[in-house]
Amino acid sequence: MTAVLDQPTGYLSGSAEHRRVSIALFAAGVTTFALLYSTQALLPELARSFDVSAAQSTLSLSLTTAGLGVALLVAGTLSEVVGRTPLIHTAVFAAGVVAVLCALAPTWHTLLALRLVEGITLAGLPAVATAYLREELHPSLHARAAGLYVGGTALGGMVGRLLPGAVAEVAGWRWALAAVAALALGCAVVVRVLLPPSRHFRAVAPGQGRLLAMTRRALTDPGLLALYGIGGCAMGAFIAVSNALGFRLAGAPFDLGLGAASLVFLVYPIGSLSAALAGRLAERFGRRAVVPAGCAVGLAGVLLTLPDRLPAVVAGLALLTAGFFVIHGVASGWVPARAHAGGVGAGQAASLYLFAYYLGSSVFGGLAGHVWSAGGWSGVAAMSGGLLVATGLLAQVLRRTPVLTPTSEAAPGPARP
Repeated sequence: MTAVLDQPTGYLSGSAEHRRVSIALFAAGVTTFALLYSTQALLPELARSFDVSAAQSTLSLSLTTAGLGVALLVAGTLSEVVGRTPLIHTAVFAAGVVAVLCALAPTWHTLLALRLVEGITLAGLPAVATAYLREELHPSLHARAAGLYVGGTALGGMVGRLLPGAVAEVAGWRWALAAVAALALGCAVVVRVLLPPSRHFRAVAPGQGRLLAMTRRALTDPGLLALYGIGGCAMGAFIAVSNALGFRLAGAPFDLGLGAASLVFLVYPIGSLSAALAGRLAERFGRRAVVPAGCAVGLAGVLLTLPDRLPAVVAGLALLTAGFFVIHGVASGWVPARAHAGGVGAGQAASLYLFAYYLGSSVFGGLAGHVWSAGGWSGVAAMSGGLLVATGLLAQVLRRTPVLTPTSEAAPGPARP
């Protein structure tokens, strides 16, 4: 049974359109994050193949996230004018094409340039995904749908690490990147076929003063600013551990090969489950109660990785993954809700959140290589733990920030002062 309802109700749970939206954005999340992190498991192999240092090899990821972060600032504002679905379709197809070119890159600098372009092309999806969900689905589904989308990104992050690692073990890094590119193009077809066009989007005419006013509010609202900081710090903590982990597992006392080391990322489905669970918990207890819990779980995971025992490292990564996706799953859905309540363009606010998110990834992901070289795993763990503590402090600030409109921002769960 279909349930296409007039604004502002949106698609209801169980409708054919709701299922199409869920599958399409889940697939889009998979392809985006598989491409984004496709070089992470390959960092030791890239360092050997191109004769670069560990710190230099992380540029293949940091430049991609930097390009994505900067492009988000344009994509979010652009989406307020041209719409959500055109950007999503363009982004997923263009990113798949660039991924094919990455597999053919003849030199290290060419690969870096293409990875930068990859990040720019990817920006269209994350810039508008949560805004699209808020506009097209029934309000009762917002937190749950955001959790499902973030769950797709978690699965994409796992595939982007496992698939290249396994392929590179037998065929080299070029075929590894080609395999991820093929997956991305397949997912792009799924998105094109299934994703319903926007029905409730209302464009802002170019040049209107209202667009500038919305931008100003997006940069001055204390709740949104705290959420931007939460995204940047949490992502920085997570990516620092993920970037340095391959180098740790390749050396003593683990001495794992590329394929075996990438298997630790099998814990990533925990991120999908925790993001979906976080959405349901936010509906019951409120967003302000769930984010600090995610910080505590993530910090426990970082501490658990300290011993030189593989089971402890894997368990610690699993806890860190769960905690991170609780934080991001709730915060990313909270941003457009608060933006809407405060008269801010949802696409703009989501883009600013993700700009901070990927800025944290670029800065601390790149710094992780230097910290690893200088201080080993204890240094990486200290940096990641410190960032999670900062995330927790920002969450406490957010708990004291007044709710703008209980019926919108605080709809999932009881309002918190």
